[in-house]
Formats: sequence, C-alpha cells, structure tokens
Amino acid sequence: MSVWDLFKRKKKKPEKVDPAANLNQETEAKPAAEKAELETQEKAEREAREKAEREAREKAEREAREKAEREAREKAAAEKSTGKKEGFFSKLMGGLKKTRDTLFGGLFVENGEKIDDEFYEELEEAMIISDMGMATTEKLLGQLRSKLRSEGVHTRTEAKQVMISLLADCMRPEDGFLDGVNKAVILVVGVNGVGKTTSIGKLAAMYKADGRSVMLAAGDTFRAAAAEQLTIWAERADVPIVKHGEGADPAAVVFDAIASFKAKNCDILICDTAGRLHNKKNLMTELAKIRKVIGRELPDVPVEVLLVLDATTGQNAIAQAKVFGENCGLTGVVLTKLDGTAKGGIAVAIHSELGIPVKYIGVGETIEDLQKFDSNQFVNALFEVGEEKSGC
Repeated sequence: MSVWDLFKRKKKKPEKVDPAANLNQETEAKPAAEKAELETQEKAEREAREKAEREAREKAEREAREKAEREAREKAAAEKSTGKKEGFFSKLMGGLKKTRDTLFGGLFVENGEKIDDEFYEELEEAMIISDMGMATTEKLLGQLRSKLRSEGVHTRTEAKQVMISLLADCMRPEDGFLDGVNKAVILVVGVNGVGKTTSIGKLAAMYKADGRSVMLAAGDTFRAAAAEQLTIWAERADVPIVKHGEGADPAAVVFDAIASFKAKNCDILICDTAGRLHNKKNLMTELAKIRKVIGRELPDVPVEVLLVLDATTGQNAIAQAKVFGENCGLTGVVLTKLDGTAKGGIAVAIHSELGIPVKYIGVGETIEDLQKFDSNQFVNALFEVGEEKSGC
C-alpha cells in the first residue's frame, strides 16, 4: 500500500449520523419502556392490594370465629356458674325481638282493637318490611280477611291468634325430615359465608347424639382450608370424614366417600359442596354432576338437598333458592343467623313462594343452637306468645 493510500485512509471522514433519527428511536423506545415499567408497577400494586384484602378478610373471619368461640365459652361458664341455661326458644325469641317490637308489637297492642283498613295497611307494611315479600303478603292478607269474615272476628286480639295460625300452617312441612329412614345422603349447598360448613358440623353432632352413624364428605375443594375446617367439626362430632387435596374433583370426593360409607355401613352421609354464587353456571353444573354420582352409586338411598341461607340477606335468599332449586332439586332449607339482625319473614316467603320448607334454623354458635324447624315455635317467637301457650 502506497503512502498516498495511507494518507487518504487517515483523512476519510466518518459517516454522518442523523441526530433526528437517533432522537426518534430514543423517543419510540422511551414510551415502550415506561409503559412496561408502569404495567409492572400496576401489577405489583394490584397483587399487593389483593394480598392485603385477602389477609384482612382472613383476619376478620379469624377474629369473628375467635370472638364467637370466646363468647360461647363465657356464656357456657356463666350458665355453669348460675346453673341456668338459656333454652333454644329463648334464643329464638331474642333473635326475633327486633321484628317483634318494631313491626308487629304495636300493631296488636298499642293501636286499639278496631279492625279497619288502617289495620290491614299497617299489617301489610309490617309483613313486607319483615322480608315476607309482596307475593306472600298479599296471599296471607287475603286468607286473613276471608277467615276473619267467616269466623266473625272483630278485634285485633282475636285477629292476632288467627294470623299466628295462618303463618304456622303456611310454614309447616308436609313430612318429617328423614323420619323412619335408616340410611340417607344429605347434600348441603349454598353460597359462601352463610354458615354452610358450621351447619354441617352441627347436623353431624345432632345425628350422632341421636345414635346414628354419620360420615362427612369434604366436597368443597375450591376454598382454601375448607376441608381442614370441616375436619375440625368432624373431630368435634367424633365422626369420620373423607377428603382429597385442594382443587380435586368434588364428584370424586363424593364417590370415594360413598365407597367408605358402604364399607363402614354408616347411616347418614353428609356432603359439603363448594360455596358458589347462584349465577355461576359452571359451578352449578358441578352440583348436577355430584347428584348424578350419588344417584348412580346409591340408587335406593333417599337424598335430601339442603340449601343453607343467611336469614339476614332478606329477599336475595329467594333468588338463591330459585336457582339452586332448578339445578339440584332442593328438598329443604337451613336458615342461619336468626340470632342477629334477621327479620325472620324470609322463612315464610321461602315456603309460600317456592314450596321449599325450612327444615332447620340456627340461632347461635354452639352445636345445640341448630334445631329442627318448628313452625308453631317460630311464629310464637315472632309474636311473643309463650312457648307453653302454643296452640297452633
């Protein structure tokens, strides 16, 4: 290579870089990076919120359980020290006190004895507010008017007794629950938070105390720790339980439970199911699958399908009962939380509108606070008629 060639190479100008092009590339890359960073940040914040909400919810549930257990222990200790135990009817009276005092109390006591249009208007309003619903209210008021005319009733005191009789008849089941049955399967359904698992534990203890051999099936495989919670109740009631891991097929759990139920020759199999919203089609379909397994494996054993409802949810309970009834053939209802703010009228509406009887009611946290539903007892508590005065 000549000297001249070397000289030209040294003098060669560098390639010209367009500043605008670099700026455009940097401008395009910057928003993309910022967007990715923003998405990452939002995801982290969302996960943090969800975690915080989950932890808060779990903490609230844990504190509520601990409070209920603490109050139950304190109550038991107080009853032991005084030698006096509050009966189920007394608890039911206490649970329905708000409805009785604010809705029906003054209607039959403070406003005189005259039966007029104002009486029927006040009674209609009280019935609707108590969660009986418009359809049930109109039906019962029509029956009341007719009965008062036919029996020549002219005072509110007499009308109250007629009303008590009508309500008791309206809610009375046509047959007893598992009366005269040697073996049975109880499938328990309902949305989350209504007291489904607790009710199952109390049912197991109740039947065990009656001398029946009971087995539980932990069919709620969707909710975290559901099987563990049911296991605690199984241990309290001293009954066996069949369970799989979280996320397992619920129908498979029930299938294995039936096999164990047959092998151990048990009397009653109570199956838990995942708490589900009544408008979730895929989860409702899962219930139909479980029913199919039970029908195939135990064709000659009667099946009761109990829907657990929170009495404080009012008319929303009717919507739940309708859809569950369409998908799994409900035979009865367990109405819980009648010891709090529940108005009680929903028990009337469920049977009147849907023909589904209330089979059990719950008025507290202890095992004996779940009892078979007695329509006379319930109406007497609603209108403050002493248990000994029941004449329905």
